Amino acid sequence: MRNEVNPFEKSTGSDKLGSNKSLLLIFLAVLFAAWVIGNNGIVGGIGLIAIPFVLIFGYFFFKNPIIGVYTAVALSFLILGSARYIKGVQVGMAMDGILFLTYIALFFNRFKERINWAPANKDATILAAVWFFFTVLQFFNPEARSKEAWFVGFRGISLYMMLLIPLVLLMIDTRRKLDIFLYLWAGFSFLVTAKGIMQLTIGVDPFEKAWLDAGGAVTHILFGKLRIFSFLSDAGQFGANQAYSGVVFAIIGFTVKDRKIKIFYLTVAALGLYGMLLSGTRGAISIPLTGFFLYAVLRKNRFVMIAGTVSLLLVFIFFKYTTIGQDNQQIRRMRSAFDPNDASLQVRLENQKKLSVYLSTRPFGGGIGHAGVKAQRFLPNAFLSNVATDSWYVLIWAEMGVVGLLLHLFILFYVLGKSAWMIMFKLKDPEIKIIMSAMASGMFGIMVASYGNAVLGTMPTGILIYTCMAIMLNAKHFDEEATNARPLEVSKA
Repeated sequence: MRNEVNPFEKSTGSDKLGSNKSLLLIFLAVLFAAWVIGNNGIVGGIGLIAIPFVLIFGYFFFKNPIIGVYTAVALSFLILGSARYIKGVQVGMAMDGILFLTYIALFFNRFKERINWAPANKDATILAAVWFFFTVLQFFNPEARSKEAWFVGFRGISLYMMLLIPLVLLMIDTRRKLDIFLYLWAGFSFLVTAKGIMQLTIGVDPFEKAWLDAGGAVTHILFGKLRIFSFLSDAGQFGANQAYSGVVFAIIGFTVKDRKIKIFYLTVAALGLYGMLLSGTRGAISIPLTGFFLYAVLRKNRFVMIAGTVSLLLVFIFFKYTTIGQDNQQIRRMRSAFDPNDASLQVRLENQKKLSVYLSTRPFGGGIGHAGVKAQRFLPNAFLSNVATDSWYVLIWAEMGVVGLLLHLFILFYVLGKSAWMIMFKLKDPEIKIIMSAMASGMFGIMVASYGNAVLGTMPTGILIYTCMAIMLNAKHFDEEATNARPLEVSKA
């Protein structure tokens, strides 16, 4: 006789949930959730909701470690501004965590095979390692008085560079992956300006208002006008990063034939340059001026060079020698960047004179994390923490001395110089030449702007620069790949 199960006697899902064991587990889960929310408030509740998404993300993360690189790029846009909304949590450590986890994911992903480190064995990694080693030695700088200040400053100055560049060389190794990076960058740049426009038209939200009231208003409300900062760390970073994005995506966008991609990139570029104006960051105007000039040189096209030079000259004349648009607060503030007698410039020059006397007997500087207003958190009464550095290069000079500054400049100009040489004389694929030209032009603009503002090592600009440095010095790999499927079609002009 055949054994048959009565279908009416089967246990359903609701029956299983009604068992004593299931009820106990549900009770414990609710009790745990109540305890978490009771002790951590809304942050704890959000954390509980995020658990399943984190588990799903973790699965794909360890299956495809390149997700870690893309996540680092995305985090670079979100991480500093999120501190206005998330209190009591060291959000800045998220970048350290995601980069270290990417190496762990890479190890487990290729656990059964030996990791091929050869793609990372390039001059970009060597330069990052030399800079990293120099900054580690700064831990023992006799002038440094706070190890905590060193740790906080060293991460943005060299740790992220050292961790990110080998990962980019290893993982962004195809045209498709390069395009994903560009789309991700462009998408976040679009959102950054969109949020900035919301601040201009609607106003700041309660968390941003609290940040302004706590001291942010000193530098972000000038003559009753808000300097837009979006969801980035400050208006200076917002303006410089959006100008950087504007240059990169304008160059790629104007040379793309695919209509949808062209419209997307040119929209991002236009919004980026508009965001630069909204920020009121005067030094950011140098990014499109110098960036587009370098692009004209890299093209080796007489018409492009003449047209580019004339356009830049007209922009310079507009700001320097006319009063057109003077009623507009953004244009008026940008125009002051061309005034050699500007009071802010004179203060900066005076501060640099003070630093030159102090650093004349300190070739290795006063210690990483010890210069500028940010250092007052650790050393409120120290000389360096009470002299504004403003400039990225002045910051490097003050913290690592003339030796550190020269090494830093050598690395930057080596990357830019070699990239320009490859673009002009070695690369053959027109699409790759355009992308590399855009990245080199944007980087040059940031290098120039960093004389006036400390933007280069701050997120997201720092993460984007480090990523682009690795990609540019790996340009021959992309050129040789020359895939048949090309999402971007470039005009011959």
